[in-house]
Amino acid sequence: MQEALALAARARYRCHPNPQVGCVIVRDGQVVGRGYHQRRGGPHAEVHALREAGDRARGATVYVTLEPCSHHGLTPPCADALIAAGVARVVAAMADPDPRVAGQGLARLRAAGIQVEVGLLEAEARALNRPWLHWIARRRPYVLLKAGLSLDGKIAAASGESRWITGEAARTHAHQVRDQVEAILVGIGTVLQDNPALTARPPAPGPLALGWDLPAPVRHSPALTWATDLGPWEPRHPLRVILDSLGRTPLTAAALPALVAVTPVAPRERVAALEAAGAEVLVLPADRNGVVSLPPLLEELGRRGIVSLLVEGGGQVHWSFLAEGMADGALFYLSPRLLGGRSAPGAVAGPGFRRLAEAPRLRQPVVEPVGEDLMVVGDLEYPAAAPGAEAEGA
Repeated sequence: MQEALALAARARYRCHPNPQVGCVIVRDGQVVGRGYHQRRGGPHAEVHALREAGDRARGATVYVTLEPCSHHGLTPPCADALIAAGVARVVAAMADPDPRVAGQGLARLRAAGIQVEVGLLEAEARALNRPWLHWIARRRPYVLLKAGLSLDGKIAAASGESRWITGEAARTHAHQVRDQVEAILVGIGTVLQDNPALTARPPAPGPLALGWDLPAPVRHSPALTWATDLGPWEPRHPLRVILDSLGRTPLTAAALPALVAVTPVAPRERVAALEAAGAEVLVLPADRNGVVSLPPLLEELGRRGIVSLLVEGGGQVHWSFLAEGMADGALFYLSPRLLGGRSAPGAVAGPGFRRLAEAPRLRQPVVEPVGEDLMVVGDLEYPAAAPGAEAEGA
């Protein structure tokens, strides 16, 4: 099953909004077929593995990281393919929570007389598909806050200088993360201050970006195997999203073309100018502070099949997501520098939570060295009570 997980990780989330799935077929103690779902619309993992196995699949055991599908989507049901191949046993790491499947694939296999087992390495299978499971359950993307900061929590010096707080290895890793998410978001303040391009420019694939708690052979599978089956390396640029309530994004901004989220009070002439410059302008309701409301934005991204969203702030935008309870994870690169300065911006701004008990925290964080810096990453968990301060945004 671990080999199936490592196979699935090779997709590097390129199959979204479908899940990452790997499959290994074993007969008489020998692996006779391997496969994984590479791209949406392409063959599923089980089909790749069955094609490799051929007649040797009859009477074999199938290890698959997710319940075989039972519905007709862009491809036929995998459960039917396994039945037709005459496999004897299917071991699935977890059931499929997609309402179109939800146990029906396993039931179909059992009805055909195939022995079915579920739950082997389920925790790892869930980590493999962390953003997809979130999207299926909530129909909005998994939101990962990301920042490079000094040891005392500053994302820039008091002068505003921020390039570069972290070292080259951390910046390379950050670009490898960008390569594996569907969208990246900043606020208008970051656009005006830094004019970022928000593209992915890694020299090669990195470890599975949102699978930080996977076993090393699974997590690092994309970096070790990319040249073997997906052809020449080419990074994927995420959809660029700008929170810009009043439509102030410069027409020459390096991030354009992008999805620019504004409120209804944004001047019509600015909206027209941005559209002429190649932006897609999305008019959304304002929240109680008069800025773009985050829930409708995330709902719209989810509707478009955006499964993961990397939020690169700055601090005010990070605070808005935290205060609304809309940040699902955090990825911080800690530099050994100490910057100080009352006016130096921090990774999270805003009024802050009034009490420690109200503040979210990382659940079972992973801490790893990345070059000269430290990476701290994990899922966020919120107290049972509602957040204790109002959100403010761009």
